[in-house]
Amino acid sequence: MTDYGHDLQFGVFITPTNNPAQHAVDLAVVADRAGLDLATFQDHPYQPRFLDTWTLLSYVAARTERIRLSGNVINLPLRHPALLARSAASLDLLSGGRLELALGAGGFWDAIEAMGGGRLTPGESVEALEEGIGIIRQIWHTDQPGGERAGGVHVRGRHYTVDGAKRGPAPAHDIGIWVGALKPRILRMTGRVADGWLPSLGYVEGGPAGLDALNAHIDAGADAAGRSPRAIRRLLNIQGRFQPANGGLLQGPAAQWADELTEIALNHGTSGFILASDDAATIERYAHEVAPAVREAVALARGEAAPVSPR
Repeated sequence: MTDYGHDLQFGVFITPTNNPAQHAVDLAVVADRAGLDLATFQDHPYQPRFLDTWTLLSYVAARTERIRLSGNVINLPLRHPALLARSAASLDLLSGGRLELALGAGGFWDAIEAMGGGRLTPGESVEALEEGIGIIRQIWHTDQPGGERAGGVHVRGRHYTVDGAKRGPAPAHDIGIWVGALKPRILRMTGRVADGWLPSLGYVEGGPAGLDALNAHIDAGADAAGRSPRAIRRLLNIQGRFQPANGGLLQGPAAQWADELTEIALNHGTSGFILASDDAATIERYAHEVAPAVREAVALARGEAAPVSPR
């Protein structure tokens, strides 16, 4: 049984389709008004059927009021970390501190190469991601003597070189850097340097029980770096269908969903549940019937006071 004790977050994973162009935006507005915590969008810059994710995030930030936003996950091989750091800080400032930064090491290398990116081996992509996270944090790090003008960023890595880039702007809040990962090496890296982990349950071998072995790699990475494993939030992309009878995991009535997500939170360490859905009614039902029930059940099991949604 593993519970890292984080507050619970509930969000939605929306397909950034460009036809109709406003569809993803409208769904994010639905999620915002329903009281969800996160609206996220996949980032495949080589996919012409999708809106550019960074442009979409900026537009959605202007159309929403309270919900936090993130790519799920941002394709680092096609977005240079120094520029990404400034883009993220800028959007965080403009949105009043509502951006989180979930990153991926890359995977569709033929498509990445076709867009001008370099092909990396799995090991190289993990190295590049760790270098990139370090650069992003340094660009944001302005709280030192001299502020934004103090000592530029100097990184001469195997994959990225930044030589004297000015620091700043600092984001409006401490943006969480989350990593999409499944393999041991990148999981240990997540434990060393990231703030969160964001896998998709459909790719976890063994279902929810398989999360335990993956969490162990993150914990080992954190321990080796002198960090507490509790410093890394564990989120999870999920899929499901509301229906009258139990048809399997997250295939049934809202009460069944709540029981199953409560079990995952308390026994497998997950504190963020991001539902893949492009249906407004499903998003609203998830927000109104599932999220409050899971918060209440987890608080009861932890011996905490009845929860109030952070929204």
